[in-house]
Amino acid sequence: MLYRNYIENRWGLVAGAALMVGGSPAMAQRAGEAGSGDGSVLVIGTRETPVLDTPSATASRLGLTPFETPASIATIDGDTIRARGDQSIVEAQSRAPGIASVANPGNGGTALSARGFSGQGSVLQLIDGVRLFPAAGTITFPTDPWMVERIDILSGPASVLYGQGALGGAVNVVMRKPSARTQGQAEIGYGAQDSFRAAAGIGGPVGHTLSYRVDASYRRSDGYVDRGDSRSVALSGTLLWTPSPTLAVTIRGDHGDQRPITYFGTPLIDGRLDLAVRERNYNVADARMRFRDDRASVQVDWTPSATVSVSNIAYYLTSDRFWRNLESYCWVGSTGACADGSPGRPGTIRRSSNYGIRHDQTQWGDQASVTLRTPLAPGIANAFVIGADVNLVRFTHENDFGSEAQEDGVDPFNFDPGRFLDTQGIAPRYRTRTAALAVFAEDRVTLGPKWSVVGGFRYEENQVRRWAIAYPGGVRSDRFAFEKTFRNATWRAGIVYQPLPTLSLYGQYATGVDPLGTLTTVSTGQVAFSNARGNQVEAGAKLSFLGGRGMATLAAYRIVKTGLLAQRTLSSPVEQVGQRSAQGVEAAVAVDLPQGFGIEANGTLLDARFDDFRSGGTDYSGRTPPDVPEALGNVWLRWDATRRVKARAGLRYVGRRFSDNGNAFRIPGYATVDGTLSYTLSPHMAVDLRVYNLFDKAYAVTAYGDQQWILGRPRSLDVALRAAF
Repeated sequence: MLYRNYIENRWGLVAGAALMVGGSPAMAQRAGEAGSGDGSVLVIGTRETPVLDTPSATASRLGLTPFETPASIATIDGDTIRARGDQSIVEAQSRAPGIASVANPGNGGTALSARGFSGQGSVLQLIDGVRLFPAAGTITFPTDPWMVERIDILSGPASVLYGQGALGGAVNVVMRKPSARTQGQAEIGYGAQDSFRAAAGIGGPVGHTLSYRVDASYRRSDGYVDRGDSRSVALSGTLLWTPSPTLAVTIRGDHGDQRPITYFGTPLIDGRLDLAVRERNYNVADARMRFRDDRASVQVDWTPSATVSVSNIAYYLTSDRFWRNLESYCWVGSTGACADGSPGRPGTIRRSSNYGIRHDQTQWGDQASVTLRTPLAPGIANAFVIGADVNLVRFTHENDFGSEAQEDGVDPFNFDPGRFLDTQGIAPRYRTRTAALAVFAEDRVTLGPKWSVVGGFRYEENQVRRWAIAYPGGVRSDRFAFEKTFRNATWRAGIVYQPLPTLSLYGQYATGVDPLGTLTTVSTGQVAFSNARGNQVEAGAKLSFLGGRGMATLAAYRIVKTGLLAQRTLSSPVEQVGQRSAQGVEAAVAVDLPQGFGIEANGTLLDARFDDFRSGGTDYSGRTPPDVPEALGNVWLRWDATRRVKARAGLRYVGRRFSDNGNAFRIPGYATVDGTLSYTLSPHMAVDLRVYNLFDKAYAVTAYGDQQWILGRPRSLDVALRAAF
């Protein structure tokens, strides 16, 4: 209670400022995170992305480097995220090659699109290499980019590594950890829409065997639409115990409390975005959303010899999510109907869908592995890992779906938002218990200095049990509905050829599995079917040049997904026979240039389509699946003007998308420009001036309904003071 009162009264603002300016200058500065080796807060003359010969645990459990991995892997380090001023983790993720945001309030503001597939059921989300299980398509953790050490993006099927729900790719958020010496960072900022943030963190050794890291972040904003206020708090703490050079024990705890903007989108008027209603929020006045997540984990890493290593991580995550909103809005045209046929008074915005929902979710899990590295002959060696992954998820879904419907028509420009109508009450309606057990293995054989072969296998069983909850006579009754077990085996095989130490060519075949909806919320209509299956063929190249000052990657791929639910005619049964596919090219380049200049760029072109899909008597074959942009691009320019001044400019391009299977409702593509100017005030303090959406582009991040767009932030100016100590 004291903590909540503390947050409500915003004393966190004072604490954040005190932490930032109160650090002792005598304390060691964090090299590489807060500044260059000379103690400057700014990173000068250093490329902001890791090199291709840095090991990555996301694309392979063997800890291979990108050069050694027959797959597309990209990394965005946390310093780059914070230097660019990304406001959320999903915003940072969507800077990576081939990744687009499809975040909306219904999926917790975290869903992504990758390689022609979108949503939590196709683009898997991980924390420190451990998968998160979405409930009803929703994930709300982690909460703040301040806590991030780096984000790894593995493009293409990742089921062989992490299980079902990863046909488009897997995104791994690696959290900050203790460092070898005491170092701290802090930031305080203020900007447009009365936005404020304060964050601080410190870590280092405590004696010879113990080290720590603690972080805290607070954000608030009035938002860019009416009644668009939001705020969030994130806390984390980590202890690292290394009693010997061969043993490390990491204990971590995280807390996130978000009250995001209660904005479900802007309705189109006569099929177009009317800028006159750009700032209108058509939700009710007492709308609410709140997401609370708490996670604890213990990781043990033991390396008894140079050839054997053992790792185990156990975790516990609780999520409490709440929505109470009037969610759907549409323009009633001169015909007296919305685009979907809903009746209303011409010239008004029809509001409907008064939904109250709560998610109560708990996840337990343990992942263990043993790695063996064996030399076989001169120039020939083998690395092999085998392990198991166990998870248990308990989920209760509460709603008020039996409430009296709330429907009205309001003037687009001047209206009383009203109050939320609930004549039934939000109460538990069903619950599920999901148990997941998997065994996995991965092997790499090196055949001399140039050739290697990598393969992997995973067998997984997911058992879902569901209970329906009713209230006969006002007394709760839980009735067992069904039990369903999904069994899947996935594998991948790839070959890597390195004709030069700085050049890698690869090819890979991989299989994957996606649930038909969300594994933890399988419905009675889905229980008769199996998971959808897919496969990918990929080939690519990775190059380091200019003595390591430049790097480039190129990948071409084709993914096919089968087992979609299809209905040939209105009277025919639902069958699991549909197919969709995506093929495309991804490229990325980063170069440090003379005179303090640098450039990073990535681009994607793809063709995603339904190959064989009929539903409700309509044939969608040849259409583009919804929420899939077929062109994406990001460019960042950097100029280290002097030792004290640094400038960045970034361009983000997202191509046109559709919000429906039939491609009748098109979301235009857009390009936005962001920029940052940083100036060093002292060796331990700098000021940043940031501008977002420089040309004030009105654009839709995604859609919430066919003619209801969730708009992006308008032009905004932000100033921040950063410190390193």
